Amino acid sequence: MEIILLKDIEKLGDKHDIVKVKPGYGRNYLIPQGLAVNANVINRKKREEIIADEEAKEAVRLDEYKAMAAKIQGQTLKIGVKAGTSGKIFGSVTSVQISQALKDQFDLDIERKKIHLPEEVKELGTYTADLHLHKELTTKVQFELIQE
Repeated sequence: MEIILLKDIEKLGDKHDIVKVKPGYGRNYLIPQGLAVNANVINRKKREEIIADEEAKEAVRLDEYKAMAAKIQGQTLKIGVKAGTSGKIFGSVTSVQISQALKDQFDLDIERKKIHLPEEVKELGTYTADLHLHKELTTKVQFELIQE
């Protein structure tokens, strides 16, 4: 059974992908939950229109994303964490905390799923995170963990 995904589903596909699933999984779970629709001719045409509209909106936002990237270029976020005497922090820093720090310090509202950490952050120090703001625009932001 072929379906069109309406949301990103881990290990299955991204929004608007056409994927093959077992009929029971599609009919009994994905479609009733509002996560997918049947991939018939009408829905495929609607999908193409929706994708074109979303790409046009993202193209308009590209300038906004470039302004965001310019604003954080060369800047360092400061994130306060609780740490032991050896410099190890309690827990780890996630994209949610980086997103909140960007909002607090630079007044930028960036979704957490656009922030990617290349390594686990478990000690005090300076690290770099990748921001995938747009298909054509990826930038880096430095953040420093300081003890509270």
